[in-house]
This record gives sequence, C-alpha cells and structure tokens, in this order.
Amino acid sequence: MKFTLWQILKALTVVGVIGVASLALIYFIPAPPSKVVMATAFKGASFEYYGRQYREVFARSHVELELRETAGAVENLKLLQDPNADVQIAFVTGGLSDAKHTPGVLSLGTVYDQPFWIFHPANEQIDQLSQLKGKRIAVGPEGSATRHTAEQVLGKGGVNSETASFLPFAGDAADKALKNGQVDAVWIIGVPEATAVQSFLRNPDVRPMSFPMSEAFTRIFPDLTRMTLPQGTIDIERVIPASDVQLIGTKSKVLVRSDLHPEIVQLLLQTMKEVHSGADLFHRGGEYPNGADSEYTVAPTAIDFYKNGPSFMQRHLPLWISIHVQRAIAVLVTCIAIGLPLLHFLPQTYNWMIRRRLFHWYAELRTLESSFESITSHKQLLDKQAEIERIEHDLSKIHFPLTFSDQVYNLRHHIDLVRRKIASRLGSLGRVAA
Repeated sequence: MKFTLWQILKALTVVGVIGVASLALIYFIPAPPSKVVMATAFKGASFEYYGRQYREVFARSHVELELRETAGAVENLKLLQDPNADVQIAFVTGGLSDAKHTPGVLSLGTVYDQPFWIFHPANEQIDQLSQLKGKRIAVGPEGSATRHTAEQVLGKGGVNSETASFLPFAGDAADKALKNGQVDAVWIIGVPEATAVQSFLRNPDVRPMSFPMSEAFTRIFPDLTRMTLPQGTIDIERVIPASDVQLIGTKSKVLVRSDLHPEIVQLLLQTMKEVHSGADLFHRGGEYPNGADSEYTVAPTAIDFYKNGPSFMQRHLPLWISIHVQRAIAVLVTCIAIGLPLLHFLPQTYNWMIRRRLFHWYAELRTLESSFESITSHKQLLDKQAEIERIEHDLSKIHFPLTFSDQVYNLRHHIDLVRRKIASRLGSLGRVAA
C-alpha cells in the first residue's frame, strides 16, 4: 500500500500531538499513588480510632491508607517535616506549633474537639489538681501531645515531674495500668468514642474528674476550649457519667505535606467530611470539618472545598475514573492548543514541499537543456534523450494535488519542448553525417 506525502504528514502530526499531550499529562497530571501513609497515635487513642475509619473510606477508592502508629501529635508533626520519612498525612492537636515553624506543611482544617480527661479510682475523691501531687500519673510517652499538654496544664496546678511521678502509659496501656494498680491516675486525650476512653467511662471502679477552674484554663491557654459532658450521656440507664463533668480540650486537625498529590488531598477532604460532619457529644452536625485554623496555613484546595464543596467529578465519579476524565480533557485541550496552529501552518508547509519538489524537476530539466547545446556526439545526445524520458517517467509516478495541476502541466509541456529540441538536434547531426 502506497502512502502519499500528505497522508504521511497527517500521520506524523497526529503522532506528534499525541506524544506532546502524553508528556504533558505525565508532567501535569501524574497518577495518584496507590498507597499513602498517615501518622495516627498509639492503640486506643482518638487518632487511631478515626484513622481506622479513614482507612475504610480510602479503600473504597482503591487507595491503601497505611496507619503509622506513633507516640502522638508531637511525633506526627516531626514525621511530616522529616524529608526522609514517608508520612504524608497526620493528625495533630492545637497548641503544638504554627506555620512559621512548619514549612512545607499545610492544614486541611480542624475536624473535631479533643477533650482532656483525668481518670482516677472511684473510691477516691479528687476534685482539685493539687490532690494529684505525689501520685503516679500516666501522661503518655515522650513525643505525644498527651504528655505535652499534661506538662503544660497540670504544671499550672503545681503538678509536674518533681511533685508527681509521670509515667509513659497511654491509651489501652494506661487503662491496664490503672486496673493493675501501676498508676494512681490517668491523664488522657480522646473523644468519648475512643476505645480507651470508653473503657474508663464504663468501668464502675473508675471516675472522671470534673476539671476544676476550666474557664480559667481557657483564658490562660487561648487554644483550649471549655467542654461539658452532661450526666447520663454515655449511658442513660446506668447514669454514666453520674454527674456533669467539666472538661477542657483543644481542636484536632489534619495536616499534610504540601507536595501530597491533589487527588489524594481531595479524597482526604471528602473522607474528613464523611467521618466528622455528624453531631457528637461536644458539637453540632455540620460544625466540622472546617477551614478555621489559626495556627497553620490552610491549603487553597481545602479553602475552595469548604466554600464550594467537591467538584462535579468528585461528587459523581470514582477516583480512578476521575483521573482518566481529567486526562481526557487535558488531551483534548492540548490537541486543540497544538492542533489549531498546525492546521493553519500544515497546508502551507505541504504546499511548500510540493512546490519544492516541482522546482527540483524544473532544475533538473534546465540543467539537462543547457548541457546538450554544445554536444556534437550522436551518442551523447541519445543519452540525453534517455535522461529526459527518465525524468518524465519518474514524474508520472508522483501524485500531485489537483491545486497543482497547472504547474504539473507546465512542467510536462517543458519536458516535451526539451524532448523536441533533442530530437531536432539529433536530426541535424544526422543530416550533417549524410
């Protein structure tokens, strides 16, 4: 099968446009990773509790969310800033740092209120922080927000590592330590649904301490808020808690590395909305998640999400289909951007190539014509005659567009003129020889 020059040009153009579009897609719309890592906390913590829910939502979009068990929010923040760590998402609590000290980290907003609890044996009456002096208190491991806030808040009440024994138990381990008599009290951060907090609240031998002077602490620490757990909200039949419990707490937020893939950011924002938009014991439905974060820079994507909601594709298409649709749109836009100028210049280029080919044959014809004027040999003229026949034969095998018909006709006419000149020259030589 023979291909014309025009067909070859069109094929090369299509291949070139597709190639450029593919390179653009690879660069501007890379495929999202199939696996991302999120730093949570220790077993029984709120971060671990919500992390498991996030993992289930991610799995529906065929993205594996690996939950990295850590000491807590302080370590999570360090992992996000560590270029050698593979953690890309993390839960943190308020009051740990700010945007100035965490370059390369963005906030996707706050997700829920995180209360602080002090649990102690039910047979003891503890209603003042000063009563914790001299006791063994589980405050979480080094690098955890649990320990960080314990040192700050309890320290204001005179309870510190010098006046009490701070032990590194946290979460489920702190629950076991209190049951086994290894500690006298537990300082813990977590929502009521967290497994460790639930275990403490439903244990008849344990009582939550109603935080003394909670309003005063919210004035001393602006990032803290006052919270109330009403009587019976955990279990009305068993009346848990037995009375209103005054608590203080902070806001939990989701931070990400600034280079996290945009589609994973969108998936994470939708996950946050699905998991945290309902009402719970401490806030109304629809209050969370939100973009109110005074400590860290909120990602522009998150600001747009809270203002306008998810896009049409994000609402109606699975993640993997959304990527293909975006790429298809990108290919279309790229092809239009590249193809329209090519459609303008390609015919001109093609016409130039055709004219150049015609000029080539004209040049050969002219050279041939000027070469035989001084020839006196009969054999040389026969060679020239064979050459003119070759030119016409080669020309007959080339397909020219109809728009060049007049130029091709003129070329054939000139070939015929040269042929007749050669024939005339041959005739003259024949007569002389006779």
